[in-house]
Amino acid sequence: MPMPTGSKSSCQWLRAGDEIFPALLAAIDAASNSVCLEIYTFEESPLGREFLAALLRARKRGARVRVLVDAIGSVLLLNDFWEPLKRAGGEMRVFNPLTLRRVAIRNHRKLLVCDEQAAFIGGFNISPDYEGDGIADGWCDVGVKISGPLVPQLAASFDEMFDRAEFRHKRFARWRKTGVKKTVALAAERILLSGPGKGRNPFRRSLRHDLAKARDVRVIVPYFLPTWRLRRDLLRVARRGGRVQLILPAKTDVPLSLLAAQSLYRRFLKAGVEIYEYQPQILHAKLFITDNAVYTGSSNLDTRSLRINYELMLRFEDNAVTAQAREIFEEVLKNCRQVSKADWRRARTLWQRVKQRWAYFLLNRIDPFVARRQWRDLPD
Repeated sequence: MPMPTGSKSSCQWLRAGDEIFPALLAAIDAASNSVCLEIYTFEESPLGREFLAALLRARKRGARVRVLVDAIGSVLLLNDFWEPLKRAGGEMRVFNPLTLRRVAIRNHRKLLVCDEQAAFIGGFNISPDYEGDGIADGWCDVGVKISGPLVPQLAASFDEMFDRAEFRHKRFARWRKTGVKKTVALAAERILLSGPGKGRNPFRRSLRHDLAKARDVRVIVPYFLPTWRLRRDLLRVARRGGRVQLILPAKTDVPLSLLAAQSLYRRFLKAGVEIYEYQPQILHAKLFITDNAVYTGSSNLDTRSLRINYELMLRFEDNAVTAQAREIFEEVLKNCRQVSKADWRRARTLWQRVKQRWAYFLLNRIDPFVARRQWRDLPD
């Protein structure tokens, strides 16, 4: 059910692929003027072909159709997959075509905008992995449908990324601070845009500001390797008597990330942070609740999302939006197992500790180092 935010925008939460994909396809089929699809992973599959068919129908109705996929995220997609759309007059670009000089720089955003009237963001990709309810089948994810003043701003954000896709701008590296990281603020909502290069990450900065005064923090995130300042902020909430609940994965598509996250468990548990692991399926949702503020979108709470990737997040501050976000959190929590200090101590062998520390080092040190070098080396 649509819910009013503090401004004229409205928000509808979507749970897992069973709700997300039908809503996306319906929006494409309703579009008459424009369809903008930006996705990290687009897989050739029955689901992928269903989306291609919907995009072709929109183009045949006369809508301008543009698609942006990431070169790494969609690396398995055959080059000729998009030929029918191109022949129909649609536009398609691959973000940062593969080259060793800049392979580390990725567009992790997920966005669909139709007619500048409806927009969808979240953690979802166009992949059969996400088909299902997140419990019996399919990865556990969350999305949100937006209408109102936020939508034209999200469309403008797509335009910027579509223009930036092929890294053909002569002075691209000069845009490191002004063109990538910014906040678009409306009455009760914010769009938080981030990417590589100089300047503060708007999502990280906003989240830290909220954590500084928070008493009730609830986080669902699949890849958890926050900066040391964010770790300190979360620990301070617990130490001053607030409640911090983290829902993290028990199963993962990136074992290195899971090991790195587990290297932080001991300190969090010692401070009184509650850690839960989602059991039925792979967890991929990104949802952050700090008192009455809610964040959702594409960003994880790890080094790559916070320092390297292009990411898109929304922040809401509205009682109705927050209430439904808490309902989603409680639903996910029902399928989790809590990690206790005693159980974690017994389960953590020397070999496990070694693997976890190495994973932490690789993801927190080596990956950002390579990305920074590749960013600085971009030609003028």
